[in-house]
Parts: sequence; structure tokens; C-alpha cells
Amino acid sequence: MDSIPTTARKYTKKVLGYPEHNVPTVSSRDWAVGLIPHPRRQGVEYLKGLFPIFGWIGRYNMGWATGDVIAGLTVGLVLVPQSMSYARIANLPPQYGLYSSFVGVFIYCFFATSKDVSIGPVAVMSLETGKVINRIMAAHPGRWDAPTIATNLAFICGFIVLGLGLLRLGWIVEFIPAPAVSGFMTGSAINIAAGQVPGLFGISNRLDTRAATYLVIINTLKNLHLSTIDAAFGVLGLFTLYAIKWTFACLTKRYPRYERTFFFISVMRNAFVMITLTLASWLYCRHRVDSKGNYPISILKAVPRGFQNVGLFHVDSQLVSALGSELFVATIILLLEHISIAKSFGRINGYKINPAQELIAIGVANTVGTIFHAYPATGSFSRSALKSKSGVRTPLAGLVTGAVVIVALYGLTPAFTWIPTAGLSALIIHAVADLVASPAQSFSFWRVSPLEFVIFFSAVVVTIFTTIEIGIYTSVGASVLLLLVRIARPKGKFLGRVALYDKNGKQTRETRDVFIPLSNATSASQPPGVISPGIKVSPPLPGVIIYRFEESFIYPNSSYVSTVLMDYIKDKTRRGRDMSSVSSADRPWNDPGPPRGTTVDSNADAHKPILRAVVLDMSAVGHLDTTSVQNLVDARKEAEAWADGTVEFHFANILSPWIRRALIAGRFGVANSERTIPMEVAPVFTHHLSRGGDGGFDADKPDAEVANASSGSGKALDDAESSLGSTTGRVAPIMSTDTPFFHFDLVSAVRSAEDQGGS
Repeated sequence: MDSIPTTARKYTKKVLGYPEHNVPTVSSRDWAVGLIPHPRRQGVEYLKGLFPIFGWIGRYNMGWATGDVIAGLTVGLVLVPQSMSYARIANLPPQYGLYSSFVGVFIYCFFATSKDVSIGPVAVMSLETGKVINRIMAAHPGRWDAPTIATNLAFICGFIVLGLGLLRLGWIVEFIPAPAVSGFMTGSAINIAAGQVPGLFGISNRLDTRAATYLVIINTLKNLHLSTIDAAFGVLGLFTLYAIKWTFACLTKRYPRYERTFFFISVMRNAFVMITLTLASWLYCRHRVDSKGNYPISILKAVPRGFQNVGLFHVDSQLVSALGSELFVATIILLLEHISIAKSFGRINGYKINPAQELIAIGVANTVGTIFHAYPATGSFSRSALKSKSGVRTPLAGLVTGAVVIVALYGLTPAFTWIPTAGLSALIIHAVADLVASPAQSFSFWRVSPLEFVIFFSAVVVTIFTTIEIGIYTSVGASVLLLLVRIARPKGKFLGRVALYDKNGKQTRETRDVFIPLSNATSASQPPGVISPGIKVSPPLPGVIIYRFEESFIYPNSSYVSTVLMDYIKDKTRRGRDMSSVSSADRPWNDPGPPRGTTVDSNADAHKPILRAVVLDMSAVGHLDTTSVQNLVDARKEAEAWADGTVEFHFANILSPWIRRALIAGRFGVANSERTIPMEVAPVFTHHLSRGGDGGFDADKPDAEVANASSGSGKALDDAESSLGSTTGRVAPIMSTDTPFFHFDLVSAVRSAEDQGGS
């Protein structure tokens, strides 16, 4: 009589449906151990990873310092005028651009995994900040001023991004492909440039520069004849910027040995143009002020010296609630633009960034920036490109750039008074033009993936005709939709056999069989594919179906794949039972037979075989779930009902022990006690199979015995391997003998299916 614990255990197994013959599989404990195999070591590495600077600062040297100083100064000279320009886009006084610039470049170097990225105010984020400010001030007039709204936005977005980074969720940005990012960046750049053209001609007060892009362009053309003297500063400044850029680009091609010299002269064009326009503005305006303090052209006027009201930032809970609906788009722009730029320069310069750590870097920069009343800052493409080309060696170059901003804040603010706003518009247009995708880049999207080109083009068009927010929703939504469609409607293939031949001189011998789609082109007139057209593909033996998955077999696609599989089976095989003699009363409602009064030729499908085996190639399947296993079970039941007999399901190339566990739970792979299944074994050391009768190695025929065994029915090799089986001898089972329907590769799976199907 069993003891109480034993009885209880048996009863529990019976309730749970636990199989009497348990096949060993991977356990939940194995999963838990594999998730964090070394908790202490991984915890230490996590903490060390928060401050990448400690990984290289100990080896800092004068060679690195020289490159960092040159790059830091170069970027600083561009950053100062750019940041004030971008602050205007955000509807903020120019000094707030300088505040954000200092904090971004200074904080980033301590957390960065990219030496090239320069954090600070950027055009797209500034435009979004300005729109958020306008909407909040319109909804709550007089409640909060623009700097307070911008700083709160920086704090909340920074806190969200910081949280994503600390949780190591940087992989989230991978769901948005490069064409989608390029699409809304291109549309945003066109939006910004169009909005700055009225300022370039001094007519920005005559139209709404924040309307849809196409409306701004139309209204600008309508009011162009009303241009003011500001156009002399703006248009001339823009012309000079491009003239310098193109001149030195041509000189570089003609005199390549002076490339570096020409490069540094060219990158100084921003500072040169702004200094020249500021001096011209001072000479023209200093004696032309009216009684109200207005000047004949639009200038920045007074810029406060140094940091104003530095201290701990107070978060207004009501303002946070008001900003709630704006956070998604702002956060997406903040992290997506930065990660895209960091990855791009990492690829160019031969290093790999850590997306999660980069999120921490911009999160800290924006949260700490609130102490200085900064507005949202992220990676800048133009300044990062400039920093990279200037020969930056480490992220420490940001300290030099920060020092340049400090000098500008405390020593140059009186001169900033006379900067013409038309000149700043020229600077913005010149900067954002680099964000517009070139025709070659757009065509490359089409060549690689036409569907992704559609996403790119849609994002550009939607952004131009609506808003940046809707453009982002379009690109993100279309990307997610494309991903879901690809998962839900995978393009699996039914396979056939092709024999490969090795031509050595005048001798040609068959080497092995491979399996390719039966749908491969059979004539040269069809479009070229992966496999050469005209290749003859032989189907497997009658009654055997081979199917290759092209995605993971999971709940979104399991029903579709099962339907495709069963439709093919019913098309290529015949019923195992002759249904012509079955009366209508005995037929199921969902298979009532032909309509009354019609006759069916019972011999129409006589040439088709009866289904005996299905071989599933799992080489592309990374995951199975409950729904997919259930659909597979249903497919097996339907196949056996169609064949009116047992149908073997063979599985090849199982990648994961969890896939094996899931299949066993569905009673796949295990042996049928009523039939004998040959054990699948393979050599541990392949050279043992090549030894001659004397035990020596036959160098002339290394593959002869294996090839001969493979070219037969397949049983010769199986029998030889099983008779020798020992883990310490020559050969041993490579797959568990408890699951004879799980095969190491597709060749052995098909061989086993054809052997058993034909026996």
C-alpha cells in the first residue's frame, strides 16, 4: 500500500494531467538560473556601467587632450549662436539656449558611451517645446510663463528617459526603424526651415509661422513683396554660409593635402557670419533707435549676463498634469533623435554604444539642467558631425565646449544685444538643411525595403501637411503595424529536394541533398530570386510534406500558419477514406459533400498520395507559446482525420530547450509504442567515421562512408551509429532517444519521415 505522500503525489499528477511517462525537459529553475546566472557580478557590472568615464579616464593622455581641446573649441564656437537661435524656435529668450547648452555638454561626458555626440538644444526638440508652450499658455492663460513650462517639460521627460535607462530598457527604441526616424526628421527639418524663411525676410509678424508647413510656404510667398531691410542681413548671411561651405568643399577636392586646414576654416563660417552680421547691425542700428526703443531691424536686444536664479527646481503638480498629453511625443523625440545619432557615429567611427546608458546620460542632463532653468536638450546631428570631423578623442571634449559657453555667458552678452534675428534665421536654415534626407538616401530605402520607403515618405508628407506630432504618430504607428503584419502573416515555404554536385576536373559526383522552396522559379523568364532560375526541385516522396517556418510560431500567426499548412495538405494529398459512399446523414455538417443532383468523379484525386508524414523545419522559430502548440495539435488532428490514419510529425533544427518542452507538452516528438522508430544518432568526432579497416585515417576518401550511407535509405547509417552508441566511444546520440521525432537537421528528419512513410 502506498504511503499518504505517494498517494497525494499521484492524485495531484492525475488532476494536473501530468504524463505517466515523463520525458526530461528544461525546468523553470533552469530559466531562473539562466536569467541572472551571477547576480553579484552582474550587480557590480551594472553599477560600474553607470559611469563609463571610469573605464578610460585612467589612461587619458596629452594626445587625447589635444584632440578634445580642438574639437571642444570648434563645437563651442558653433554651439553658442546655434543655441540662441534654437531658443527662439522654442519661444524662449536666447539665454535659455545657452543654459541648456552648458548643462548638456558638461553632464554628458560623465555618462556617455559615445565620444562624438554633442548634447544641447536641437531644432526639432525646440520646435516641439515651442508648440507645447503655446498650447499650455493658450489653455491656461497667465498661469505659467514660457520658461517655467519648458523647464518642467525638461524635468519630466528627463525623468522618464532616466527611468528607462536605469531599467535597461534602451531596446525599446529598436521598434522604430531608421526610415521612420529619417522620415519625421526630414519632415521636421522642412517644417523648421519653412518657419524661418519669414524671419529671414523680416515678415514673420505677417503670418503664423507655426501653422502647417504647406500653409507657411504659401503665405510666405504671398507676403514676400513686403520684405523689410532685415532681408539684407538674413539672405546675405545665408548666401555667405553656403558660399563658404561650397567653396572649401571644392578646394578640398582640388587640394586634398590641405583637407584638414580647409575643414577648420569652413566650420568657422557660423562664427564668422554671426560676428560680421552683429558688427554690421551695431554700425547700422546704434544711432537709429526711436522713442520706444525700437530699431530699424529686429535684433536680440538685452541678454542677461551669467546664470539667473540658479537653484533647486520646484515641480508644479498642476503643470505636470497639464503637460500629460504632451509627454509621449516630447519623450520620443528626446530619446529617438539621440540614440539614432549616437548609433550612426558609432558605426562610422568603429565603436558600439550602450542605448540604455545613453538614455541615462540624456536623462541626467535634462533633470540636472532644471537647476539652471534649461529646456529639453538631446543629441545634435550637425554638432556631433562637426565634433567627429574635428578629431575628438573622448567625451571629455564636452568640458571644453562647456567652458566656451561659460565665457559667452559671462563675457559676450553685451555683444549679443546686436545680433540680427534674420541672421539667426539664416543660421537655423543652414543647420537644419543637413537633417533632410538626400535623394540618394531616400532611394536606398526603396532599394532595401519598399515598404519602409512608404513609411519614410508617409512620415515626410504627413509632417508637412499636418504637424510634427501627427508625423511621429504616423511613423511610429506604421512601423509597429508593419512589424505586426510581418509577424502575423509570415511567408513560410513548402520545400523540395535538390541534389548538389561537386565538379572536380572532369569528374562530377553527387555530394549531398539540400531543401529549397518548391515555388522556386522553373524558367529564366521569372524575376531573379535567391536561387538561380531553372533549378529543378524534386518534391519529397509521396505522402511527405516539408514546411519551413520563417518566423517564430506564436499566437498572432499560429492560426494562419496552421490554415496554410492544412490547405496545402488537402490540395496535394487525397482523403484516406473514400467519402463518395458515405451518406449525407453520416457526414459532418461542415463537410456535407457535393450539392444534391451533382456527381463527383471518385477517381479525380486517385493520383494523389495519402498523407503519411509532415516535416517541420524549425530553424527560424525562436519561440512557441500555448496558442501555437494548441493550433499544432489541432492541425495534427485534422491531418489524421483527412488521412484516416496516423500522421507522423517530425521536427528539425529545434533551437531552444523551451521549444522542445512546449512540443513535448503537446505530445509531439515522443515515440509511438505501437511502432518502432529508428534512433537518430550522429558522430561526436566526425573523423572516426573516416577511419579505414586498419584503424588508420583514409585521407583520399574522407567523406565516402558517410556519403554512401546518406545516399541509401538512411537506415544503414542509423543502424551503424546506434550499434556503436556510447558517449565515450566513437559515436553517440546527438538528440535524446526519448524524442525520436525531434531531429538534429532537416536531412535526417526527411530521411526518417520518408523511411517510415514508405514502410
